[in-house]
Amino acid sequence: MSINIQEIRSQFPVLTREVNGKPLVYLDNGATSQKPKFVLDVLDEYYEKYNANVHRGIHTLSQEATDKMEEARRKVQQFINAKNDYEVIFTRGTTEGINLISNVLREVLTAEDEIIITEIEHHSNIVPWQILCQRTGAKLKYIPLTKEGVLDIDQLDNLLTDKTKLVCVNQVSNALGVVNPIETIIEKAHQKGAWVLIDAAQSAPHTKVDVQAMDCDFLVFSGHKMYGPTGIGVLYGKEDILNSLPPFHGGGEMIKDVSMEVSTYACLPFKFEAGTPDIAGIIGLGAAVDFINSIGIETIHNYEKELVDYTIQRLSEFEEVEIYAKDAEHSGAVSFNLKLDGVHSSDVGMILDKKGIAVRTGHHCAQPIMQHFNIPGTVRASFAVYNTKEEVDIFIEGLKTAIRMLG
Repeated sequence: MSINIQEIRSQFPVLTREVNGKPLVYLDNGATSQKPKFVLDVLDEYYEKYNANVHRGIHTLSQEATDKMEEARRKVQQFINAKNDYEVIFTRGTTEGINLISNVLREVLTAEDEIIITEIEHHSNIVPWQILCQRTGAKLKYIPLTKEGVLDIDQLDNLLTDKTKLVCVNQVSNALGVVNPIETIIEKAHQKGAWVLIDAAQSAPHTKVDVQAMDCDFLVFSGHKMYGPTGIGVLYGKEDILNSLPPFHGGGEMIKDVSMEVSTYACLPFKFEAGTPDIAGIIGLGAAVDFINSIGIETIHNYEKELVDYTIQRLSEFEEVEIYAKDAEHSGAVSFNLKLDGVHSSDVGMILDKKGIAVRTGHHCAQPIMQHFNIPGTVRASFAVYNTKEEVDIFIEGLKTAIRMLG
C-alpha cells in the first residue's frame, strides 16, 4: 500500500502553524502525537449530538453513546487481535493500566514471589512494581542493559526461577527507540509459569500488535500516542486471568448487586471499569484506530522505518554526535547527545525550538537508562506517519546550528 504523505499531513491542522516564525517540525511524537481532523470531529460530534452517560439508560442518546463506546471497544479488540472484546479494559492510559495490575496483585503475591522488570523501562513500569514489592515483601529483579544499550537477554535464564510470578517489559523503549525481544522473554517466562505484561505505549502507534500471536498475559498502551485523545488507554488481559483477579476501583458500573452487607461484581470488562468512563475519549480512540487502519499499520511501520533509518544515517555524519544503541533495531525514535564539554541535551533542544523544531530532551522518565550511560539525559527525535525526510533535513540543519553555537 503506497502512502500519500501530503494528503496525510493535510489532515493535521497543527502542522500548518509556525513556531518562532518557522514552520513547525514536530518530532516529539514519543511524548504525544498530533490529532487528525477526523478524530477531532468525532469528539465534537459526541458532545454536540449524543452526549449522554452510557449503559442502563433507556433513552435514545444514552443508547447511542453506549453503542458508539462499545463499537470502539470492538475496534480496539480487532486492532490488537484480542480473542474477546471484554478482554479490553479502558483506563486513563498506560500508567493506570500498569498500576491497575500492580494493585490487584497485592492480593495475590507473597513474600516468596519474584517480579522481573528491565533496566530499559519507563518509570511507569518500574515504580509500581517497587511499591508492590515493598507492600508484599516480594523480590524485584531486573534484566540489565549491555554497554551498547540493549537488554542483556542472556541474563534472563539466571533471573527466572520457579518463584517468578510476573515479567514486565516494554516492547519499544521510550527513551532509546530500541525494539526489545519480547517473543523470547514471553516464551521463557511462560516456561516458568510466570505471567508477562507488555508495555506497548511506544509500539502500538508504529507496528502491528497481536496479543494472541505474542501470547502475552497483559498489554497496555495509551491513546494519545497513536493519534487519539489524552486521558484514555487500554489494558488487555487474558480472560481467565482477569476473572481470577479482584477489582481495582469500587463504585458504580463494576457491580452486579450491592447490599449494606456485601457486594458482588460485574463480569468483564465492567469489573475493572468503575464509574463514568471517558466516553468521548473512548470513542475518539476508536476513531484513531480507524485513522491508522485507513493507512494500514504495516504501511505506517515501513514508512517510519525509512524515516528512522534516514535520521540515523544523517546523524552519523557528525563526529560530534553520539547515537545511543545505534546498531540496535529501532522503532519510532532515535536518542543522541552532542559530545561537547558542558553541553546538556536541553541546550540543543532550546536551539532547535528557535528553529521551529520540537524534540524531547532530558531523561525521558527513564533515569536508570541515563545512569547506565552516566549521562543526565539525551535529545530524542521521535516520529509519526506525518513526518517527512524533508523535516529530518531541516532538523539536521538545526543541529548544525546547535553544534556551531555550542562547540
